[in-house]
Amino acid sequence: MSINQIAPEALRLPTKERALLAATLWESIQDPYQLAVDLEDDEAVSLAVLRDREIESCEVTALSHEEFMKRVRK
Repeated sequence: MSINQIAPEALRLPTKERALLAATLWESIQDPYQLAVDLEDDEAVSLAVLRDREIESCEVTALSHEEFMKRVRK
């Protein structure tokens, strides 16, 4: 199945079921970075500072939500 087939059906689900589906899908994605929610506050701040430094030094390029979604859907 493609996203074009699944999305319209998923959007017809009640809000609670859509939220559960979204959480399940999100948890299935392996992020190459540690999630800030898994960190203590000082560790999360350090991670945010590191990521900001990476963006400011052009080591990485930040994506807008729109660009991220375009890439994910390819």
